[in-house]
Amino acid sequence: MLNLDLSNRTLIIYLQDHLRSINGKTGLAVLRYSPHPIAAVIDTEYAGRSLVEVTGIAREVPIVASLEDAIAQGGDTVLIGLSPSGGRLTGHHREVVMNAISAGLSVINGLHDRLNHLNPHITGTQEIFDIRVPPPECFVVGFGRAQSLPNQRVLTVGTDMAIGKMSACLEFHAAAKNRGISSQFFATGQTGIVIAGQGIPLDAVPVDFAAGAVEYGVMTLSAENCDIVWIEGQGSMLNPASTATLPLIRGSQPTGLVLVHRAGQTAVKNNPAFPIPPLKEVVAFYESVVKAAGTFPAAPVQAIALNTADLPHDDALSYIHLIEKETGRPTDDVVRFGAERLLSAIIGSR
Repeated sequence: MLNLDLSNRTLIIYLQDHLRSINGKTGLAVLRYSPHPIAAVIDTEYAGRSLVEVTGIAREVPIVASLEDAIAQGGDTVLIGLSPSGGRLTGHHREVVMNAISAGLSVINGLHDRLNHLNPHITGTQEIFDIRVPPPECFVVGFGRAQSLPNQRVLTVGTDMAIGKMSACLEFHAAAKNRGISSQFFATGQTGIVIAGQGIPLDAVPVDFAAGAVEYGVMTLSAENCDIVWIEGQGSMLNPASTATLPLIRGSQPTGLVLVHRAGQTAVKNNPAFPIPPLKEVVAFYESVVKAAGTFPAAPVQAIALNTADLPHDDALSYIHLIEKETGRPTDDVVRFGAERLLSAIIGSR
């Protein structure tokens, strides 16, 4: 597993121009879920405003206009909080990184372009954390060994990318721990790794080894005698750009799935040529893929986690009720309304 020790770090989250954008999902998720202290968020447009008012995230972190302002708030490590399509560093991002290093700061980089070539420029306690670097243990093929585990392995799958699969896992994981259940969160993307401090950057693993890397991660976490592993989903089988979901299914050999969907979304984001079928059909599709005509054990969609962030409160409740009735599966927005009800359904369906 990739291990990321941020225990002595105070973060500065760089979100310039993306504090209210889907391309800022890494920084926003870290703001919502990270246990580490956060000194400031950088976004010139919203500098001086309340983070709670701007984002709805209940965390008192100042929004500032510059790196200098963030350093004055006590930050020592810059997290590039942006998640642009393709995960590449632009020239402006590189300028921010060089300014941070020149100021004596460490840098956390979750994008595909690595920064380890800048190591000669750092001194003292400075570090460059390249998250999308899979450890050597990931370069193994899969054998379906997770099928033999006695615990529950719940994988989040989606109707599209960037809709809340990681957030759903983290909410379930927290709710399970609150009940005293031995629970593990398996991070498979850069954001989850920053939050959890460990995981596997699946989209940086060569496809030949992707299922094996997932299997390795699930077996490693399950060795700690946990009752349930929440496996962070990536991508979507419905998205033409996505290739990560199938190795997650094969490597984890899930005992159950949680389908994640953004309320009201009818087509793949930015590509209306690819419609999202009725959720009842999507449920049947994912369950069919899991069992592969009987080669692997069946794993039902145990619950549906909706992202209703764009709906008013009452409309969200009505939509949840509608989807639950249409699919026959327990449905809720676990970020907005809590994960307890769906957690009970998942545990009870084993």
